[in-house]
Amino acid sequence: MDQITYGARASFDRRFPEDWESYTSFSRLHHCQEIISLDNLLNKSLVRPDYENAQDWSFFVDGPETHDGYNMQTDFYTTVDYVLQRMINVPVFNLLAGVILPGKECRDREVKDFEFIGYDLIDEYFTISALTNCGGFDDIFLPKDQNQYGLIDTLDKANKIRQELLEKYPDEPHAVTHVVALWRHQIIGRPD
Repeated sequence: MDQITYGARASFDRRFPEDWESYTSFSRLHHCQEIISLDNLLNKSLVRPDYENAQDWSFFVDGPETHDGYNMQTDFYTTVDYVLQRMINVPVFNLLAGVILPGKECRDREVKDFEFIGYDLIDEYFTISALTNCGGFDDIFLPKDQNQYGLIDTLDKANKIRQELLEKYPDEPHAVTHVVALWRHQIIGRPD
């Protein structure tokens, strides 16, 4: 079974009016209520590991090997307790559960206290989302293909987009992506 991993990301929504208006104008994602993504520019990771502590390393989750032979740290961790212990203190955030490269559809997979929100396509270095922060891929997907969080609803569609990005844009670094299934905690980190 695909391993559930955990992370915490900053929120990005209408509560940031100037940035939100500029972003939705650029992305054309006017239908979104908020963006929930693994993109480090839009939804920064809130977890601050202690790299000097050898025990912390046991909680890190590496991504699949990149085309140039590296295993990148993903900003996902093995336990939700570790994430909550090491994250910076902010009142509203997205506590996420994720499966990297899921082998089967995850929409109906139950993760206790989390709600499935969709699939992201994150570049192989786990920094930029091809869905929410690239633009220029209109021949493969359009804003109407993305849900209210900027994600893709089905694994088949996410895998199709991933494959087409690879085929049509082999030299574009952000087109070499990994599909990641995402769930958001229903209580922790949510606004009152």
